[in-house]
Amino acid sequence: MMRSHMKNVLCFGDSNTWGFIPESITGPFPERHPFAVRWTGVLSRELGSGFRVIEEGQNGRTTVHDDPFAAVRNGKAVLPAILESHKPLDLVILMLGTNDLKAVFSVTPGEIATGVKVLAQMILGSDAGINNRPPRLLIMCPPIIGDQPHLPDVAAKFPNAQHDSRQLPRHYEALATMLGCAYLNTQSLVEPGSDGIHLDAAAHAKLGLAVAAAVKSILPA
Repeated sequence: MMRSHMKNVLCFGDSNTWGFIPESITGPFPERHPFAVRWTGVLSRELGSGFRVIEEGQNGRTTVHDDPFAAVRNGKAVLPAILESHKPLDLVILMLGTNDLKAVFSVTPGEIATGVKVLAQMILGSDAGINNRPPRLLIMCPPIIGDQPHLPDVAAKFPNAQHDSRQLPRHYEALATMLGCAYLNTQSLVEPGSDGIHLDAAAHAKLGLAVAAAVKSILPA
C-alpha cells in the first residue's frame, strides 16, 4: 500500500519571510518573530500535517542583484541550490522585491518585476517538482514601504520606495498572468509595522491565513 504524499511548500523570500521584528531595526541586531507568529508558521498550522512548510527567508535578499554592502544576497545565485536541496517540491511561494527598492540598485518597479520573472522562470523550468517536473508557483507581491520620518538612516536607503512599492502589484499581477501561475497581492491584506518595512505579529497572522487559503486552492487535498 502506497503512503499518501506529504506536500512540500518552499517559501523563498527576504526579511518578511525570515520574520524580522520591526522594532528591532534600531537595535544591535535583527530580532525574529517566533515560528508560530511568522506567516510561514501560521501557514504550517493552517495547512496541517499533510504539508511541510520550508522557510527560506534571508534579510536583505534581492531578486537578481549583488548587494555591494552585504554578501550573498542575490536570490538568483542561491535559488538553484535551494530548489535542488529541498526537492521534490509541490509548490514554491516567491515573495521578493522589497530590497530591490534600495537606491543602490537604481531599478524601476517594472525592472524589479523582471527580476522576479527571472526567478519564476528558473522555478518553472526546473526539475524540482514531483517526478522531476517543475513545481507549482505562487508569486506574492511584497507589502508597501511605509513612512519612515523617525528612521532617517533607513529612509535614506529607500528614497523612492514609498511611491515605487505601490507600483509593484500591477507589474507582478501581469507577470503571474503571463506565466500562468498563482498570484497574491499582500498590499491588499497587510501594511508594514513601525519601521515601515517589516510586518508585526498581527500582519503575519493575517498574511499566513491568506496564504493558507491560496495554497489550499492550488494544492487541494
